[in-house]
Amino acid sequence: MITLDSLRPFEGSVKKKKRVGRGPGSGHGKTACRGTKGQKSRSGAAIPPGFQGGQMPIYRQLPKRGFKNPFRKAFGVVNVSTLNNLEYDDVIDINVLKGRGLVKKRDKYVKVLGNGDINKAVKLKVHAVSRTAREKIEAAGGTIELIPIG
Repeated sequence: MITLDSLRPFEGSVKKKKRVGRGPGSGHGKTACRGTKGQKSRSGAAIPPGFQGGQMPIYRQLPKRGFKNPFRKAFGVVNVSTLNNLEYDDVIDINVLKGRGLVKKRDKYVKVLGNGDINKAVKLKVHAVSRTAREKIEAAGGTIELIPIG
């Protein structure tokens, strides 16, 4: 039976802490593994990231530019000609397109554009469709269901 006082960690899973600065016999005495002299050998010496020896750091030399819109919606783009070559009979949605590698896995939304021609009826379930793509798909007998973006 296992009791709390009989629990032990597995052999080799727990290492002893390296105790530095405890005399020459330990092999980590005197300079305590810090080398000799200089800023990094002193106590309390932590050089901040980005410090370049007093020179103006690169992040201060370069200007801040532009604006990053936090509400931007990034669309994966699929053309009508790509849908024409796609061998799939059921409803084509974002999961099908991601599975075939036609849109990137990180894309949350899909937009169909009208580049190329289509001559077969496809059932689409996407977030956005251009006007020319809608005309071409409906002329070929296809249907489009728009998913609300949110």
